Amino acid sequence: MAASPRLKVYSADGQYLASFKYAEDAACLVAMRGNASTIREGHSTVVWLEGVDGIAAESYDALAEVVYHRAPLSIPR
Repeated sequence: MAASPRLKVYSADGQYLASFKYAEDAACLVAMRGNASTIREGHSTVVWLEGVDGIAAESYDALAEVVYHRAPLSIPR
């Protein structure tokens, strides 16, 4: 049985929205949800804060590099 994807996306008000295997996919949802939405490793460690760390819509690849650098454990590329 496969493990649950490690990247979790939360809205600005802290509502859990979805999980993703790849950071580029999570970036799409974060870009749509806007400022203060987050990508987390698991449900606690924030690895991307939209509007503070950058703007996801500017480059999904750049966001992914930041996420992979901050959360190198168990996240496939």
